[in-house]
Amino acid sequence: MEFRKATLDNGLEVVAECNDLAHSAAVGFFVQTGSRDESSDTAGVSHFLEHMLFKGTPRRTADDVNREFDEMGAHYNAFTSEENTVFYAAVLPEFVDRVVELLGDIMRPSLRQADFETEKQVIIEEIRMYEDQPPFGADDKCKAACFGDHPLAQSVLGTVGSIEALSVDAMRGYFQRRYSPGNVVLAASGRIDFDALVDRVQRCCGPWESGPTGRIVEPVVAQHGFHILNKEAAAQQYTIGLTTGPSATDDDRFPAKLAATILGDDSGSRFYWELIDPGLAEHASLGHYDYEGCGMYITYLSCDPPHAADNLQRIFDIYRQVETDGVTPAELAQAKSKITSRVVLSGERPRGRLFAVGSDWTQRRQYRSVRDDLDTVASVTPEQIAAVLARHPLSRGTTVTVGPLVEVAEPS
Repeated sequence: MEFRKATLDNGLEVVAECNDLAHSAAVGFFVQTGSRDESSDTAGVSHFLEHMLFKGTPRRTADDVNREFDEMGAHYNAFTSEENTVFYAAVLPEFVDRVVELLGDIMRPSLRQADFETEKQVIIEEIRMYEDQPPFGADDKCKAACFGDHPLAQSVLGTVGSIEALSVDAMRGYFQRRYSPGNVVLAASGRIDFDALVDRVQRCCGPWESGPTGRIVEPVVAQHGFHILNKEAAAQQYTIGLTTGPSATDDDRFPAKLAATILGDDSGSRFYWELIDPGLAEHASLGHYDYEGCGMYITYLSCDPPHAADNLQRIFDIYRQVETDGVTPAELAQAKSKITSRVVLSGERPRGRLFAVGSDWTQRRQYRSVRDDLDTVASVTPEQIAAVLARHPLSRGTTVTVGPLVEVAEPS
């Protein structure tokens, strides 16, 4: 296993974890742009652009793009988050050059007016579907209530109004600013000939013109509150809770993720034994997510409406207990085993390592091997988890509950 990196003259970075023993390879363009980089009049444009990049280029039609991926037997896709838009493919090693050229080509799309108008309707339907199915947009509503005007509060999808008002010229301008080569990382993993990879990327992407990079990272001032939204058509009550947590560059993110596993993993956690095993809730979880300048703990609960208030109180009681008493050595050992297994199992496939390598580099300009992550997880102590929970108390945050209930008792 060898980590290699290079930077083209235009600023595009190429990083790879090369493994001569792998039987496949994965490559992806990590564009450091997402909903937090949008203004109010371009809300949702990053996700919209993700769709548009598959609509054709000056050299390829949309059918050509899909056909060529299929000819290689590629497993390919894309996604947009608050901070990144990623386009990736996993292929057999003999197709690395070809898939890099194809991905590089779609990274410079035509952005035709006709395609824009067609895809706009697809996006609007996606937003309406998202708002019309559980949890009925509660996560976006909770982010907005917690973060207010901060860019992290913005929905990845945007709103029907913002998408309807968006023009193709505004999208083209956003693309020009945010898809500049200095704001893009090409990451790769698996059986990679790094020198050949850099040569191919240079030929495909070297002519891209440089432009502005980076983002403004504003401090987060989280709000606290309890909000009830009535949705008569809902069969269950859905609740989202949000508190701040360690950021992407904070070493406390490792204790934070272990704490979330102990409290809210899908099996063997405190939530599981308190809520799921007795049949009091359909789902109850806690997750930690890290971003530039801020992190989030997200609590999710879905249950029959009559149990909603009692279940919320149980969750808050669990939070207060762990803030007071900490976690036990046995709980921590079990959580370490779970995370270790996930890291190792994901790391056995180049596609799994691609996201780890790409994310580590875009977020921290840092390479971390599987061994680095395992050693860090193994070193976490109960005292470190207690310190994180003292800095970021789970019992203090913003909660939004959506469902048929018009009244839900706020946890005390």
